[in-house]
Amino acid sequence: MAGVRKLELEESLALGPNWRHACHVLLYAPDPGKLFGRIPLRYAVLMQMRFDGRLGFPGGFVQLRKESLEDGLNRELVEELGEGAAAFRVERADHRHSRAVSGQHIVTHFYVKCLSQEQMTAVEIGAPHAKDHGLEVLGLVRVPLYTLHDGVGGLPAFLENTFIGTAREQLLETLQDLGLLESGSVFKH
Repeated sequence: MAGVRKLELEESLALGPNWRHACHVLLYAPDPGKLFGRIPLRYAVLMQMRFDGRLGFPGGFVQLRKESLEDGLNRELVEELGEGAAAFRVERADHRHSRAVSGQHIVTHFYVKCLSQEQMTAVEIGAPHAKDHGLEVLGLVRVPLYTLHDGVGGLPAFLENTFIGTAREQLLETLQDLGLLESGSVFKH
């Protein structure tokens, strides 16, 4: 994406009051399930269908004059995912990177949080009752971390969807960094 550059967190917070800050998080949890009784799922990774028809991660704009990045992100999670998101907290230690979009004066902050299976289930069950469900968020989607024998089904087909901003790249980078992809899976950013 043109005009996007990585920043250190401290540098991004020092940009000044003309910059808006948006925080998003990739939530994942171990998943021992098997698709059709034979394809290991290994992990559940959540994304959401946004109001504009694009896939993205839960979160949104925060108001640094009133709240910290993490307080704002956790507020957004409860609004978008419901009370299941109140059972855990995204912390500064979960921060992965910050990027500045210079033409728009927006800084995006990306976090990654590993949940327990129980926490993930609570989020998925509670999401349809969240304040923003049906408005900003049209629904949750699990990312298929497998590739079917045809070489197209699963993650390759999922990646053909339309993503907001750098969400596709954030997804792939994080899956590779955490070792969540099937061995041998290589996807271009």
